[in-house]
Amino acid sequence: METAAKFIVFLPLVGFLIAGMFGRQIGDRFSQVLTASLVTIGAILSWLVFVDVALAGNKFVVTLLDWVKSGDLEFAWALKVDTLTAVMLVVVNSVSALVHWYSMGYMEEDPDKPRFFAYLSLFTFAMLMLVTSDNLVQMFFGWEGVGLASYLLIGFWFKKPSANAAAIKAFVVNRVGDFGFALGIYAVFLLTGSVQFDVIFGSIGNYQEATLSFLGHDYHAITVVCLLLFVGAMGKSAQLGLHTWLPDAMEGPTPVSALIHAATMVTAGVFLVARFSPVFEYSEYALQVVAIVGATTAFFAASVGLVQNDIKRVIAYSTCSQLGYMFFALGMGAYGGAIFHLFTHAFFKALLFLGAGSVIHALHHEQDMRNMGGLFKKIPMTGTVMLIGTLAITGFPLLSGYYSKDLIIEAAFASDSSVAQYAFVMGVAAALMTSFYSWRLVWLTFFGETRAKQKYFDAAHEGPIFIKAPLVILALGAVFAGAVFKEYFVGHERVAFWNGSLVTQMGDVIDAAHNVPMGVTLAPFVVMVLGFFISMMFYAPRIALPKLPAAGLAVLTLALFIAAKFTDLHHVAGMTYVGYFSGFAFAIFFYAYLYAAGKVTNDLPQRTATMWSGLYAFLLNKWYWDELYDFLFVRPAFWLGRVFWKRGDEQTIDGFGPNGVSATVALVAAKARKLQTGYVYHYAFAMIIGLALVVTWFMAQSGAH
Repeated sequence: METAAKFIVFLPLVGFLIAGMFGRQIGDRFSQVLTASLVTIGAILSWLVFVDVALAGNKFVVTLLDWVKSGDLEFAWALKVDTLTAVMLVVVNSVSALVHWYSMGYMEEDPDKPRFFAYLSLFTFAMLMLVTSDNLVQMFFGWEGVGLASYLLIGFWFKKPSANAAAIKAFVVNRVGDFGFALGIYAVFLLTGSVQFDVIFGSIGNYQEATLSFLGHDYHAITVVCLLLFVGAMGKSAQLGLHTWLPDAMEGPTPVSALIHAATMVTAGVFLVARFSPVFEYSEYALQVVAIVGATTAFFAASVGLVQNDIKRVIAYSTCSQLGYMFFALGMGAYGGAIFHLFTHAFFKALLFLGAGSVIHALHHEQDMRNMGGLFKKIPMTGTVMLIGTLAITGFPLLSGYYSKDLIIEAAFASDSSVAQYAFVMGVAAALMTSFYSWRLVWLTFFGETRAKQKYFDAAHEGPIFIKAPLVILALGAVFAGAVFKEYFVGHERVAFWNGSLVTQMGDVIDAAHNVPMGVTLAPFVVMVLGFFISMMFYAPRIALPKLPAAGLAVLTLALFIAAKFTDLHHVAGMTYVGYFSGFAFAIFFYAYLYAAGKVTNDLPQRTATMWSGLYAFLLNKWYWDELYDFLFVRPAFWLGRVFWKRGDEQTIDGFGPNGVSATVALVAAKARKLQTGYVYHYAFAMIIGLALVVTWFMAQSGAH
């Protein structure tokens, strides 16, 4: 398996070098097939490593070379492969391989395909270096490599000013987080004398009472380290405050959105905090900060997603919100739950992004949902997989999101953290909004009368096999990943499964999450159904349904659904499936009731936006975070830059330096030039004056002696 680990990490690098350096010589198709094949081989090997390490209980370190020996700082370039690494290898390589193949269909008309696929492989290599790192410096190398590759991918269409601006924004905002991460590395070395994970985790207990002095004040050392590392995580994982780059990153090609926002770059921060769970366990305050930021981000991003009209931006804010769930799970100490949601989220979020790409591809690059509608009959396969992704992200029973997201909400309730109640309330509220905006996307895109340009709607069709096949594979993951792996990630097998790579033990908050009151367990399901109904009222097309005794049937089907939710799957599986399908019946009957009562009107969204115009503008403008940063940082930075440019550089440095000297020489030369009149008597007069001065000087010198 050690050899397999080397191949997993370095195969994408080989693809990047060949496609990047020789893409023009080997041609577009060969570049695409080569890079996709190498990453696919890495994905297959990753699953083999997952079976050997995560399921069979093995772990190992592969030393590649001695790297740094400088005083007390000594470490090698090594690949650390434990369960946490194995999970990340599966996620990164599986999604990356599918994105590579998908891009062969999506980017078929682009003239720069070798460059694009080279960038994809570079990104994959950098992410693999990050998750297999054995020490903080090696992780920082992968961390910065991911930042560089994301800059190249977001700005891939560099002729678009908006793409360039988005790439620069992502790069700059991430540098803020990276600065915090770098300070965290320095603090770890200052505290423990090492940057190697095993040494840090083995000795951190000796520094529980240690302090770090700064500006005359002493601070709890471990808390400082955790907060600095978390700042780095906030940047990469787009948490509130350092999130503004994420929606603008949609300027890149859609496969880039899936790769960056589903399973790779944005999960780097979650991976960092999870990897350092043995350190965070010694700082209750740091965990509280992580939980508060994560819960607030989940609520914030979900609220903004309610009103977005760009199909990719809706999914981008959904990513931001789901990352918030992962972080407040980490803050509750439910580290396995956070990584479980990272794992399931990768499948359904990549599915949603690539499904959105299929819609955009079918409508000739249209991204505004207000210009869509009625597409299900034109691209039914895409519509079906998008429905699966929507059900998964909203937590529909038996799909992947149901097992991971619900567990996080239950863990927040079960935790004894002082901020647990806040996280629980924010998590439930975000789940309600997630259901609403996810179904809003479905209604506006696939159902009702089309609002697209007729020529584009008539020509809409499913993409080639390279687009369809990845969607089907991801849909299978969105359906089965949660049910298949829940016992390993968060069930009774979790202690053996994680095998020391995360802080987990029997009787912890995850165990408590499995024994919360029925009302708490029911809360995510209730708000999911409520969000579906509200979206139906606002956006579902009106259909002629007979007036049914909807209230009675709705109560019956809801009772079946609740019964199924609390039925042991191992004993009465049939009852669970009764409840599974009764949910659809409940939705239909409830909608029939609303229709019969005249509650559904086509102009409800417009009337609501008008009635709540202030709130609508607040959400549409993303809580005015960009405007706030523009006022606090961008404008002052430009003003200061102009001051240094005009007064510092031009007036001072250039004015007294090269420009001043050259101007003085020019002035003297201009004055001297006026003496060149061309008249002999002027020159004779000048010679006489000069002779008189010389004689006078000699006479003065003689008198002085």
